[in-house]
Amino acid sequence: MPDLSSRHALLSERIRTACIAAQRDPNAVELLAVSKTKPPGLITEAVALGMTQFGENYLQEAVEKIQHLEQLSLEWHFIGRIQSNKCKTIANAFSWVQTLDRSKVAQRLNQFRTLTEPLNVLIQVNLDDDPNKGGVDKKNAEHLLEQVLTLPNLAPRGLMTILAKSTDSRVGYQSVAQLHHDLYEKYASDLPQWDTLSMGMSADIEAAINAGATMIRVGTDLFGARTI
Repeated sequence: MPDLSSRHALLSERIRTACIAAQRDPNAVELLAVSKTKPPGLITEAVALGMTQFGENYLQEAVEKIQHLEQLSLEWHFIGRIQSNKCKTIANAFSWVQTLDRSKVAQRLNQFRTLTEPLNVLIQVNLDDDPNKGGVDKKNAEHLLEQVLTLPNLAPRGLMTILAKSTDSRVGYQSVAQLHHDLYEKYASDLPQWDTLSMGMSADIEAAINAGATMIRVGTDLFGARTI
């Protein structure tokens, strides 16, 4: 069974190959290591391989790991569904929130953020109206962004989406490419920090990179199968 170093090397090559095929600079695509259910020791191994950005879904587990590894200079991304009663903890434990999809949550994150630097946020867009996914539809994403821009403790950095299983089809690919064109590129010239389009996971890295992703979220192909 391949170890973390071998899996990371294979994943890095996969990203590089996908970028070359899409005529993109491989350095323009960041890897978010999805470390949910993984122990601090494995994260420390990942740090030794050069990884500094980690994504977590489960708040209590994440906070314990963040505290355990606080001596390391890491950026922690919350990538799970956000319950409004968890906003106070999320607002100060994380550097990024990738799953912002409601005005109420934005207001509470802004209210509770007490650190000097604003909380980086991505607007999560639900492209295919899948009820099993979080996210706002494209029409309301722009309205939510306008609200976020009025909140001084939040820094809107871009968009996040989960690609539909049909992304390798013409219709699926067009939906993510359209998101890139209609919303991401629209604000890139006006907002200096607007630099992140987070989409793509282990199964659909190539499609995501081809459609313009600047960050991919990978757990299984990096750390192996979930343990719980």
